[in-house]
Amino acid sequence: MKYTYQYRLYPETEQTNTLNDWLRVCRYWYNRMLGERFNWWEQNKCAVNACPLICHLPELKDQPNFYNQKKQLPVIKEDLVKVGWSGKLLDFTGVYSTVLQDVCARVKNAFNRFLVGNKNGKRSGKPRFKNAARYRTLSFPNADNSWLKFCTVNGKWLFVNVPKIGLIRLRTHRPLPNGTNLKQLSITKKADGWYCNLSLEDKSVPEFIPDSITSTWDNSIGLDAVLDRDFYLATSEGEKLPSLKPLRRNQDRLTKTSQRKNKRKKGSKARRKLAKREARIHQQIARSRKDFQYKTAHKLVNTGKKVFFHEELNLRGLTRRNAPLSDGDGGFLPNGQSSKSGLNKSWLDAAFGQFFKLLGQVAAKANASVIEVKPNYTSQILSYRDDFVFTDRNMRFDFDEGLKLYIDRDVNASINIKRVGLDVFPTIKRRKGNPVVVSSTTNSTSKEVLNALFEHQKPTLKA
Repeated sequence: MKYTYQYRLYPETEQTNTLNDWLRVCRYWYNRMLGERFNWWEQNKCAVNACPLICHLPELKDQPNFYNQKKQLPVIKEDLVKVGWSGKLLDFTGVYSTVLQDVCARVKNAFNRFLVGNKNGKRSGKPRFKNAARYRTLSFPNADNSWLKFCTVNGKWLFVNVPKIGLIRLRTHRPLPNGTNLKQLSITKKADGWYCNLSLEDKSVPEFIPDSITSTWDNSIGLDAVLDRDFYLATSEGEKLPSLKPLRRNQDRLTKTSQRKNKRKKGSKARRKLAKREARIHQQIARSRKDFQYKTAHKLVNTGKKVFFHEELNLRGLTRRNAPLSDGDGGFLPNGQSSKSGLNKSWLDAAFGQFFKLLGQVAAKANASVIEVKPNYTSQILSYRDDFVFTDRNMRFDFDEGLKLYIDRDVNASINIKRVGLDVFPTIKRRKGNPVVVSSTTNSTSKEVLNALFEHQKPTLKA
């Protein structure tokens, strides 16, 4: 089994300067190889209808690839390399060779994802040229156990021996497992310092493969994403989990720092100092969000459920800007984007895509599975009766006079999501623009659904 441990690094001043120089060289080498690939595409393309008898076709050149670009390294190391726009001289001989070779692999992978796609066929966008904020990691693919020096001080420190740099102090907030072998090492520069990722392999631990689980009403739970007020998730058990909203809570502090930074002159020491402070705030927001999501995922898994159904969210579409409305005279009409921007920020602050991915990882360790389902009509129809009640999105509650029952829209939607996962949701089709229930098995689950709705209503009745 392979896994990664991350530790905080405490390099000395000279070691910090060396690591920064290595990042600068690797960043230049990455951008140079990426530029060669872009230039090859520009210089070797022609129109589809170009005729060699009339048009001049460009002379074909060798396409840059991983191997011929890596062969340039011995030639580059013979002399200092001058950066064109800044005039700085870079020494490639000071950087460990495998680090530079790994940069070639990063360019190859970035271009392959752009042209071919990943194993699922999903293609990425056009690779970007990296600046100092976007290139922050040095990878050592040939690391082994000899790089680790187990000379601890008070049980808290470990030293990693990096070639051409020496021993760097590393704080072990948790001990390395016994019997593990170091396969790869990477050093990353973050807003609050340097971090080291140790890729470990433990052959004594087999690869975990979850058992095939048959979902039932008792061993499954439905989850509905909520952005209403201070709630994060609604469950089919009648519970609504609170939200953290880390970006909203730190918005004033972040805005104040950003405005102060933008008033400073570019390149000044004051602007760099405020930029670091701004980066630290962003880092605190991201860390608090991930910590909250892990705690929420563990809380759900600790319920003992084996199957978690959640709605399939099109987050890219939900956060898309509204189309502009032209007035016909060269101007634009109001299109509601001002209020939509606040909703977009709430979706991004909640980070449901990241949460459901973390939930899948936590659930897999507990031999549980996470399944996404289509949420069509789940927020409109009553979960215990085939009536379309919540047709207005501003309608958050409904009251059933016959049952004396308050029905929460989000809890009702989470129950419907569970019913979709269990294949007991009614079949709905459009008739003259209106949804109509074609076939239904709602009566078979109405008792369990009402129990969950009454369970959610209990705190309201006590108040």
